[in-house]
Amino acid sequence: MQHRIIVLGAGYSGAIAAGRLARRLRREDVAITLVNAEPDFVERVRMHQLAVGQELTPRPFSEMFAGTGVELKLAKVTGVDADRKTVTVDADGPEELPYDTLVYALGSGWNTQGVPGTAEHAHDIAARPGALRLRERLAGLAAGEPVVVVGAGLTGLEAATEIAEARPDLDVSLAARGELGDWLSPKGRRHVRKVTGKLGITVHEHTAVTSVGADRVTTADGRTLPAAVTLWTAGFAVHPLAGATALETTGTGQIVVDDTMRSVSHPDVYAIGDAALVMGPGDKPLRMSCASGIPTAWQAADSVAARLTGGKIPHAPLRYFNQCVSLGRKEGLIQYVTADDRAVNAALTGRFAAFYKELVCKGAAWGVANPTLGIPTRSRGVVAATPETSATPLRPAA
Repeated sequence: MQHRIIVLGAGYSGAIAAGRLARRLRREDVAITLVNAEPDFVERVRMHQLAVGQELTPRPFSEMFAGTGVELKLAKVTGVDADRKTVTVDADGPEELPYDTLVYALGSGWNTQGVPGTAEHAHDIAARPGALRLRERLAGLAAGEPVVVVGAGLTGLEAATEIAEARPDLDVSLAARGELGDWLSPKGRRHVRKVTGKLGITVHEHTAVTSVGADRVTTADGRTLPAAVTLWTAGFAVHPLAGATALETTGTGQIVVDDTMRSVSHPDVYAIGDAALVMGPGDKPLRMSCASGIPTAWQAADSVAARLTGGKIPHAPLRYFNQCVSLGRKEGLIQYVTADDRAVNAALTGRFAAFYKELVCKGAAWGVANPTLGIPTRSRGVVAATPETSATPLRPAA
């Protein structure tokens, strides 16, 4: 009987994990099902580009996984019963899917932080629907109308600069809770200030937004900033589904895993990407990002394959090398960091940095679109079932 593997979510981490499992394991031994609500891959790191009217390359899952043995199920995940080892999905109606191994990769979404008026009046670019709504709204703005981007982390910086470059006729401002680029090196901070100044972006530093209205935002110090459009980029929140299960989770809903991405409470469940609490160098949790999600997907897929085939579990390098920031289409910043994500003095800036960031984005998309290439082929040889695997383990492939 085939070992049933279900992967929930087909973002960067989920899609890569499904493809890597297909490459590692033999089709006659495993049935791999990838559950996702949309039929094509969404390049989340490009949502700011989509929001200003740029067209993105379509990447249908039906083409990406053709011939791999991965079955795509278009459905919304509505529940996980980790004790009964079932997943409930809804496509044309509710359906229960049993699994032997579950890879949970439902990721994260918009986080309003509970700030009054944000859900009703602000826009988001955490996913494609939000980016498309913002795109329509921006297209309808007249020259001189104000746009406020709340949150000056990587997402906010990229969004503000992209909007200001694409629509120089708009009055774009950026509300930063602290100093602009305060996590960057001095060189990085100088470059961010230079680019935002050149693009005409008004930066409000040390500014906490306490409420969002239809045409304004209000700050903690009582100021009112006019806003025909407010874009809220102040963090992400994990999908709430895991927190409603028997899985051990953190207070924020992330699944607690060991260094192989395996749930510490349910050994048949692996969690990856934003959905998992993964400890990196310095015993610090990895931040929610594509840079974190991809290596956790490698680790989970390799761990599952090794346990099912009786092989040795390899360990992916869960560390950081740089932060890649696009600042419009013509400018960028590559901030080099320590393994635990602290900025060092080295940084690349300007057009070369923009080109570098574009290569990184294309490389990540290529890895998702070609998930079964570039890694060892399938293993052979069935091993006996053990309590640890809780299923019938398989063969290493050829």
